[in-house]
Amino acid sequence: MSIALVMPRPARQAPAEKNRENYQAYTSNPITKVLEQPVSTFSIDVDTSSYSNVRRILNQGALPNHHAVRVEEMVNYFSYDYPAPKSVEQPFTVSTEIAPSPWDNDRLLLQIGLKGYELSSNKALPPANLVFLVDVSGSMQSEAKLPLVKRSLRMLASQMRDVDTLSLVVYAGQAGTVLPPTAGDQKATIFQAIDQLEAGGSTNGEAGIMLAYQLAEDARVADGVNRIILCSDGDLNVGTTNIDALKQLVARKREDGISLTTLSFGHGNYNDELMEQIADVGNGNAAYIDTLLEAKKVLIDQMGGTLLTIAKDVKIQVEFNPSRVLEYRLIGYENRMLSNDEFNNDKVDAGDIGAGHTVTALYELTMVDAKQPSTDPLRYQNEHQPQPSKSEEIAFIKLRYKQPESKQSLLIERPVTADQIKNPAAVSNNFKLATAVAAFGQKLQGGKFIGDFDYDAILTLANPASETNATPLQSQFIELVELAKLNSESGV
Repeated sequence: MSIALVMPRPARQAPAEKNRENYQAYTSNPITKVLEQPVSTFSIDVDTSSYSNVRRILNQGALPNHHAVRVEEMVNYFSYDYPAPKSVEQPFTVSTEIAPSPWDNDRLLLQIGLKGYELSSNKALPPANLVFLVDVSGSMQSEAKLPLVKRSLRMLASQMRDVDTLSLVVYAGQAGTVLPPTAGDQKATIFQAIDQLEAGGSTNGEAGIMLAYQLAEDARVADGVNRIILCSDGDLNVGTTNIDALKQLVARKREDGISLTTLSFGHGNYNDELMEQIADVGNGNAAYIDTLLEAKKVLIDQMGGTLLTIAKDVKIQVEFNPSRVLEYRLIGYENRMLSNDEFNNDKVDAGDIGAGHTVTALYELTMVDAKQPSTDPLRYQNEHQPQPSKSEEIAFIKLRYKQPESKQSLLIERPVTADQIKNPAAVSNNFKLATAVAAFGQKLQGGKFIGDFDYDAILTLANPASETNATPLQSQFIELVELAKLNSESGV
């Protein structure tokens, strides 16, 4: 009697989850000849989502898609020790610093820094009417999504005062109110509402946003904070899924004085483009929450900046002196560029500054006496030689902003002169940190503009910035650069 041997079948492997993350495609700002275009205009950006999302990707053992890296958000993730304004009547100060570029000594870096008025404590915030709009669709089931949202909400709710109100709207196939406007001292009621959130179903973000605005209007506080905070992976698949349509909806509502901030969670189907752009038009900011510590940073440590706008529609315009500067390049801010005539147009929306926020922008400059300019000289340049007027000025900076309740902008002007150029050994820790982070962001994008400035060079540049009184975030940055180097060497 023979026995047939049956070989066991190998276990069927579950197909790998397809990565459907969506990022807005962009092209890095080019090197621009001053003789052809002497003026550069852009809106500020206080979003930080790119940095924490890049951190998540690196911690997963990968390198980010270069469209996921927005250098200005990497730089602005950190707070800088710029001089602070003394009162909210002067909502922010403007600082400049200029020194040789660490990745090209033949060029200069011009750093422009804004520092917002800082509240003495979170208790100094005006009464807050907060509506949390939470995505409870099936895509939010993973531990890094809805469970982390719930822990983040509980943490914020524990800090709310009796003058504050919190509402909770959920959306999946349909939208519903889980918690009507409830005073901040009713913590047991708030916690119970948060704890009952569960994920399931498809996503109809439009219905949820409409209901959230209705609740925000019902609980509106005069002279206070009225804000919707959207918690989602951005993966909308029912209702209005077109980004432009959602942006138009949010833009209409911001005119009623209700802002919208986005907190993004999770990966795999993360729609970065949607979450970033609707926060921009909602007069809010976009953050990516990858850990409970990041939630604490955004919702507790930087509560004033997240919730309270101290200046809106902030625009920066820089005119370069062609007798001094041959070329310039704005590092980052690709999706914040404005036409020059939009600078003086008060109807054009721009970025807002929250209490305590710092904003940093970096220009790389090629001076007229540079040994190796990036672009060829103009054939007929002599026909357009500039007059040597105000020759000590390298650039002239103008900023426009509005007070939170005003429709008319105010103007700040500031020259940058040749005698401000610093020796590399004399630059501030602000300059060292900002340039190190900017170099890291550009390296992750492919390093087109920083040549052979590698991860080791970035680490050398970054370490001095963290020698004295290093913050945990600065120390963490060093670790991220080391991790990116390892991921790169392993061929991921």
